[in-house]
Amino acid sequence: MHRRSMRAALVLVAAATLTVSACGSKSTTGGAAGTTSAAGSSPASASGSASGSASGSSSAAPSGDLAINPEVQIDIDGKEVPVSTGTTAVDPAGDGSATCPAGTSIAMAGALTGPNAALGLNILYGANVAIDKHNKANPNCQVTVKQFDTEGDPQKATQVAPQIVNDASVIGLLGPAFSGETKAVGPIFSQAGLLSLTASATNPDLTKNGWTNFFRGLANDAVQGPAVAKYLVNAAGYKKVCVVKDNSDYGVGLAEEITTGLGDVADSSCAADVKTGDKDFSATASLINSAQPDAVFYAGYYAEAAPFVQQLRENGVTAAFVSADGTNDPQFVEQAGSSAEGAILSCPCGPAPEEFAAEYTALNGSAPGVYSTEGYDLATIMLTGIDSGVTDRAGLIDYVKNYTGQGLAREYKWDSTGELASSLIWIYKVG
Repeated sequence: MHRRSMRAALVLVAAATLTVSACGSKSTTGGAAGTTSAAGSSPASASGSASGSASGSSSAAPSGDLAINPEVQIDIDGKEVPVSTGTTAVDPAGDGSATCPAGTSIAMAGALTGPNAALGLNILYGANVAIDKHNKANPNCQVTVKQFDTEGDPQKATQVAPQIVNDASVIGLLGPAFSGETKAVGPIFSQAGLLSLTASATNPDLTKNGWTNFFRGLANDAVQGPAVAKYLVNAAGYKKVCVVKDNSDYGVGLAEEITTGLGDVADSSCAADVKTGDKDFSATASLINSAQPDAVFYAGYYAEAAPFVQQLRENGVTAAFVSADGTNDPQFVEQAGSSAEGAILSCPCGPAPEEFAAEYTALNGSAPGVYSTEGYDLATIMLTGIDSGVTDRAGLIDYVKNYTGQGLAREYKWDSTGELASSLIWIYKVG
């Protein structure tokens, strides 16, 4: 892969340990029924406030010496954007003088169990850091985060959503995590007037439903797709790419954006469809081997991406393997083994700052993953709203609608549709 100035970005990215896992911007089907549980703040975290998104960390892969490492930050045109430095993120602790009604809570909804549990847990654990810091500093305002497990399944989410809206103590929601479940339950939260602040659902159509309660805390796939496509063509220099997608809302939407962005570089003769849950990709691997592309782009999850890239290599395909946030998980590296080496993975998420990574690890017993920073940032925004005197759902929606502030991952400010005013993409590589 040819990079013009990636090394400059690496100088800015610190080498602390970050488990880059699970980007929950997708829809899945199947799985066991979701469970619901309420949880308060977690055990003590390391002290100290988190700072801006200038410094990051690599992903400590759980298999061998391979890791998912941040390489470069790009804009929608696929061009490198310098990493901002010196900006301090809003501290969820505030000044310690906050007061709020007893029992005040926010909810988190996403996959917390099942095959894609890591996709939601990273967000929840990031939120836990913000809640823990806030509650320690504000004895007169103890906020609880209540957990609602959807497994990322739209059908399960429709069973969980009424439980959330019927809990009068919940004044804001971190989630849903996946695009498919968000589409399924969005009308329920909209009708209930409950803030829905997603850290990970990236399907572009979600902000086209007229929901005035829904805000996306990261770039959508209409940004990620073109950005990555142009990066692959212009920076990496690929001339022929096979696009393979799964059948999730996430995979279908992302593949469409990537294919459009690649233009003539996307070879329709080797485009292929697979399904979530598939393990045998021999026919697709054979098709791609015959096409002899420069790269294969996979739009889907790590559970399928791992055996897919293994079977590509077993079938003699030497083309670069490229995927996005659904694959950007250490389980991809562990399951794919040496076949994962060199894989290029994009994500609307950025690396976790070192100080936050230390706090997160001390509190949760594991290193932060993808969207852990977004979970922290969005929980922090809701907490600052509560600390400002907001006590009801309508007030929290209005607070977020008018919010501007720096987080760990980026500056947060939304337009009238619920999209961020400015958003960027990161490129990672397994090595």
